[in-house]
Amino acid sequence: MWHWRSSRTPVVGAAILVFGLCSLLPSMYVLVTALDDVDGLSALLLDDRQRRLLLTTAALGLGSTTVAAAAGVPLGAILARTALPTPAAIRAVLTAPVLLPPYVAALAWTYLAGHGGWMSGLPGAAIVLGLMLYPIPMLATEVGFRRVDGRLEEAGLLVARRRQVLRHITLPLVAPPIVAASLVVFVLAISDFAVPGLLGVRVYTTEIFTAFAALYDFPRAMVLALPLLLLCMGIGSLASLLMHATPTVGRRPAGAASSLLGVPTVAAAAVVLVVAVAALAVPVAILVNEARGVRSWSMVVDGSAAAMWNSLLLAGAGATLVSGVAVVLGFAGARISPRAAGMLDTLLVTVFAIPSTIVGVGLIALWNRPGPIGAIYGTESMLVLGYVARYLPVAALVMAAAMRHVPVSHEEAAAVSGAGWLRSTWHVVLPQVRLAMAVTWVLTFILAFGELGVSVLVAPPGESTLPIRVYTLIANAPPAQVASLALMQAAVILVPVTLFGVLGSSRWSQP
Repeated sequence: MWHWRSSRTPVVGAAILVFGLCSLLPSMYVLVTALDDVDGLSALLLDDRQRRLLLTTAALGLGSTTVAAAAGVPLGAILARTALPTPAAIRAVLTAPVLLPPYVAALAWTYLAGHGGWMSGLPGAAIVLGLMLYPIPMLATEVGFRRVDGRLEEAGLLVARRRQVLRHITLPLVAPPIVAASLVVFVLAISDFAVPGLLGVRVYTTEIFTAFAALYDFPRAMVLALPLLLLCMGIGSLASLLMHATPTVGRRPAGAASSLLGVPTVAAAAVVLVVAVAALAVPVAILVNEARGVRSWSMVVDGSAAAMWNSLLLAGAGATLVSGVAVVLGFAGARISPRAAGMLDTLLVTVFAIPSTIVGVGLIALWNRPGPIGAIYGTESMLVLGYVARYLPVAALVMAAAMRHVPVSHEEAAAVSGAGWLRSTWHVVLPQVRLAMAVTWVLTFILAFGELGVSVLVAPPGESTLPIRVYTLIANAPPAQVASLALMQAAVILVPVTLFGVLGSSRWSQP
């Protein structure tokens, strides 16, 4: 049992404090401040423009979710129930779009369609975000299908047709994770700031940014953040509850009911190819073609070298800090009671669902103060705080899932031999989750390297990261230069994904 006098308590307490100060407190400060502004809330509720803004935001979320589910759900079923060659490599390729900054893809599509062309406006934004976020329902669908015991389906096939078994047995069992993933896509879509801003769609995130960064109207930005904050927190909580409510009926034995979908391997491969080309290959090819117009790559690199190094160093620092704290939070989440663990997971998912612009406004409100607290404001530390605030929740979820696979008996055996908690954790627990730690670091680094919503608000004057530079140059620099910078940013993100795909493919091919 974990007693409060244990040596691990101060370490876990420190991790919880970091999570509370960096991830939870900024958004809570925005919530309390907005609720306290009664006059501002009254004006917001009575403003027809704000109601139209809410409808546009909801339409963007629904459109993006529809596109993501239409692409992701069939792909998840194919990955789970079709014998594709090198599935690890295929999965890595199909997952790559969710790691790319959505505005990079939006930029590529605007080059193809032209500014103000067919990709502009609400439909274009929904298509871009849906193509970038479809890996979320894809992975959830694959996990759901793999958790269905094939013996149930085989028993159903004895008395019913394949479509009936799929409709009445399989789909009800995999529906909760699909719905939960769709809710997560909805939240991430309405939380995005860059794609609507680039494609000319007025939603709450762009209004919050305009009120704060352009009009310097901080109270209005706080009030505008309230509907979006409450909506995202509510949907995030519901998604987490659905994830925990997913029925577990056992693990599907290898090969069991694998032909239930009735999709030939060639047709499944064609679906994979079409989605991969549309979501990944086409945007990258467009950027490559546009970047061919660069007259001097050395001038492009020299002009953005500082921003590139800032992004690499700050993303590395943020990933290291996030991973270290996430290991401790993940350990705590794996060693507390199941009910408490479920509540912690719900809190983490809810906090992760909070839009980046709201997190940025909250960080500024907390740290832009006189005295020792304000010493951090105006420095690059604010960017690292932004990365921690955004990505610590998802990193903690990954580490908690990994820690649950480490038996408690291993720690107990080490304790019986006289090892203290720190020693047993270092020599017994961490070696068993080192792969998850590496994945967490790489994932956090990739996400931090492409982060824009928080960075553009909290970046100190005169300092810039590569995403900020790319976004600010879109309207002021030749398209070839912007495309080359976006291509370099995509390369930094796609190289680790490619390595994971190659390693996974080689491991799958080994006898």
